Amino acid sequence: MSSSTSRAIFVLGGARSGKSRFAESLVSDTGLDRHYVATGQAWDDEMRERIAQHRSDRGDQWQTHEEPMDLVTRLAAIDAEQHAVLVDCLTLWVTNLMMAERDMAAEFAALTAFLPTARSRLVLVSNEVGLGIVPENRMAREFRDHAGRLHQMVAAASAEVYFIAAGLPLKMKG
Repeated sequence: MSSSTSRAIFVLGGARSGKSRFAESLVSDTGLDRHYVATGQAWDDEMRERIAQHRSDRGDQWQTHEEPMDLVTRLAAIDAEQHAVLVDCLTLWVTNLMMAERDMAAEFAALTAFLPTARSRLVLVSNEVGLGIVPENRMAREFRDHAGRLHQMVAAASAEVYFIAAGLPLKMKG
């Protein structure tokens, strides 16, 4: 898929690499209405605390949309030229889709088809999971494989791609 018409930015990095903070700055710097699409689900107290802390850190300048599964439907519903939309994060979305036994290929294709049509400025965040050792169990290997395929598709469909390590962005595309 060509990124020639896409305005999407893909931000990829490891856990605690600074990717979300970098992505938030990309959205904040646009001067557009800020929307945050959260894909995480609060399965336990620790996750509830993380979600609350992230929401508090962002402040009231962001409109938050919680969407663990139907990401493209949500993005289409809030798509507007005056919006900058941050999706955080795609790896949690992959987990949610796997747990619900959704059609991964169809979901990924729908997202990457949407990117070049979006009127909003989209910034998508994801965890790079392919730099470590091969996971020991089947589900973890399938997760890594799904995430890797999605990352390749989103990178191809995005105008810009950044890799974040130790809080430092490396521009890989655009």
